[in-house]
Amino acid sequence: MKNAVTALALSVGDPSGIGPEIAIAAFLARQAVGLPAFYLLADPALIAARARHLGVSLPVEEVEPAQAMAVFGRALPIVPLAARSIDSPGRPEPANAAGTVEAIDRAVAACLAGEAVAVVTCPIAKKPLYDAGFRFPGHTEYLAHLAARHSGVEAMPVMMLAGPDLRTVPVTIHIALAEVPKALTAELIVATGRITAADLVRRFGIAAPRLAIAGLNPHAGEGGSMGTEDERIVSPAVDILRAEGIDAVGPLPADTLFHARARAGYDAALCMYHDQALIPAKALAFDEAVNVTLGLPFIRTSPDHGTAFDIAGKGVARPDSLIAALKLARSLADIDAKAVAA
Repeated sequence: MKNAVTALALSVGDPSGIGPEIAIAAFLARQAVGLPAFYLLADPALIAARARHLGVSLPVEEVEPAQAMAVFGRALPIVPLAARSIDSPGRPEPANAAGTVEAIDRAVAACLAGEAVAVVTCPIAKKPLYDAGFRFPGHTEYLAHLAARHSGVEAMPVMMLAGPDLRTVPVTIHIALAEVPKALTAELIVATGRITAADLVRRFGIAAPRLAIAGLNPHAGEGGSMGTEDERIVSPAVDILRAEGIDAVGPLPADTLFHARARAGYDAALCMYHDQALIPAKALAFDEAVNVTLGLPFIRTSPDHGTAFDIAGKGVARPDSLIAALKLARSLADIDAKAVAA
């Protein structure tokens, strides 16, 4: 099966952040952690310079995507970018934006062309991209744009934080907390629930996924005494999901949703805003949680942390979340391939 002999495509992220060094560290730990094969989309000179800076011996080979599996056992396969990168750990450079975007573009194109089984992305920083003229709100929105450009199908990307013991999905994401009640609609909750349930079936292999829907307000509004949004917006959305055959319950008080006994009763928790979803996910598994983008025509995972400019180039960045992202991407790709073949 072609899927079994195709590697993962890893984009380097912001070269001034920890992306290059966690990619290097993950590769060097490949045998100890049983890492699936990947190739890195990056400027080879940057990777060589960062390895020297960190004082590590790193075998590297420039490859085409199809060669990555054969090379991975002996050297880090790098698919070279046309754009060159400035090696400036901890100091963001707008001049590096072209390479950051090119790596994402080519990873997505490779995945859609069957030259990679999934896209894994190292962290990017928005400001250097904005300073260079990037006009998308963030990484996820740009991936949705690329999906539409390549496939002609508009995609609604949904963020999931997936750890060993918890999967959470924020319905609203990068907006101010004060804006959440205005942005939250039953339609948005239903659309997010549909995509989450569908990807849990197809890519996580869960035949009958169970969704727990968190309330927006304390105590899920407590009958309207602590806000009416849960009765007006969240509860009708749960009714619609259930009417469509999705096993959804809620709105549930968020303060009792994430302990071990509660987690045993669902496969993913839909949360109404960013921190409601990300705080429990990161508290339980900061070094192992993975950011998964649902709703795209390709698989995308990434570490659950940012560029960490403050520690870039110091040799202290841990590759754990990237390793988890690579392993999960491979697992999702294999499950997806079986689903397509069935």
